[in-house]
Amino acid sequence: MTMNRREFIGAALTTGAITGTTFAGQARPALPRKPNILFILADDLGYGDLSCYGRPDYKTPVLDRMAAEGMKFTDNYASAPVCTPTRCAYMTGRYPHRLPIGLQEPLGDRNMQIGIPPEHPTIGSLLKKAGYDTILIGKWHLGNIPDFGPNRHGFDQFFGINGSSADYFSHYNNGGRPDLYDNLALSDQKGYLTDLFTDRAIQYIRKPHPRPFFMSLQYNAPHWPWEGPGDQALARNAAGANGGSNDAYAAMVQSMDSGIGKVLEALKAANLERTTLVVFTSDNGGERYSYN
Repeated sequence: MTMNRREFIGAALTTGAITGTTFAGQARPALPRKPNILFILADDLGYGDLSCYGRPDYKTPVLDRMAAEGMKFTDNYASAPVCTPTRCAYMTGRYPHRLPIGLQEPLGDRNMQIGIPPEHPTIGSLLKKAGYDTILIGKWHLGNIPDFGPNRHGFDQFFGINGSSADYFSHYNNGGRPDLYDNLALSDQKGYLTDLFTDRAIQYIRKPHPRPFFMSLQYNAPHWPWEGPGDQALARNAAGANGGSNDAYAAMVQSMDSGIGKVLEALKAANLERTTLVVFTSDNGGERYSYN
């Protein structure tokens, strides 16, 4: 039996409420499954750093198309100007200062004492309770030890960095430690972080999904160190403030834009395009730097 919304409402008004397993003597229409959710978060991307928001010197065609075909927001405010408190607000749904971790501006990579308390509800744990499979890919920055990490906060899977930033090639953070994790174990995967996060998202989408999924795809781009995909010679064993340039920044943003395009194509190929809510935003807009 096929029935559109207008016919369904009309039949309900004629015959009364739906009860049991039949409706007007016929099989009851199946309720739609909860939508998948793909939440994509950039790191320190400025308001005007996409060409659809006015960036004149490079193009971001994937996100431009997403803005044109979807809903474009122009008045959205982060809860803080730096990463940790902003992400605390996103994960907990609370003002950052409600938790000690939210007062870190930002949390340093050598700080092993603080994070979201393991028992605190998060968007991951609440959606998991609601029947979702959950995965976080990318930058966490809400605790540097496993008890404070995504796997302790409602995410079935985690692939990414715990700290504030990591070199895009060596994957070392500001504390001088390797910081690319696959769940609770360090990962020895090689490659440019933006590409690694994109690839893991695609791998996940291609798997069978008997339940709806929530994927929080949290790119660390374009947070420093300013290294484009071709800048491996700049890699270091502790993330440092490379001088950067407009060209390097453009390459980082365009690499992320291209990666998001591949993720969206994977959704389409998996026939999930029409059943997935996709949101793109940035954590806080970042500090504004003057490039030489």
